[in-house]
Amino acid sequence: MVCSKCGYADKKEIEKFGFKFCSICAAFVPDNKKSVQEYVLEKIDWKILDIFRKFNCYRGKKQRNGMRIQAKEGHPVNRPPLGYSITKGQFSLNSDSLKVISMFRTFLNQNFSLNAISKQFGVSVNGLKKILMNRCYLGEIKFSGKIYKSNHKPLIDNETFYAVQRKIKQISRPRNKKITNLNINLSK
Repeated sequence: MVCSKCGYADKKEIEKFGFKFCSICAAFVPDNKKSVQEYVLEKIDWKILDIFRKFNCYRGKKQRNGMRIQAKEGHPVNRPPLGYSITKGQFSLNSDSLKVISMFRTFLNQNFSLNAISKQFGVSVNGLKKILMNRCYLGEIKFSGKIYKSNHKPLIDNETFYAVQRKIKQISRPRNKKITNLNINLSK
């Protein structure tokens, strides 16, 4: 299809508010229909935007690349998880670190449900699961689906972390529900 704004024939068009846009024009489409109509009326020649296509310059790409470089160097690229603070561009342990260690130990060594542990520590069940599965506590940083070694001090040792992961996987398995001898009489 052809872009409603610039007239470029893109393989991957993006439809918004009934208009089709190329990937470059779609990045700047306003959020409401009236503004989109005005945006489309301001025509631009696709050749002017061709430089962006040639060098693959899309919104946010430069920032994402900078964050990837930071992660590769072991620097934090997002907000710190429970138990850490950011000091001078690095994760550093704070007073909640003992709480996190206690969560891991309680989950691993006690036969409490996730619900009971979450109530004990004042977090939601999903929040508890995120904490227990967060690789940051191993001294790693996860960004854009990849894991990088970080410069910060690990809060949990490998053995404890992976034991917790096995236990989470074990309790999260779908239950095998067998339907046995159900005699349902549908005819009356």
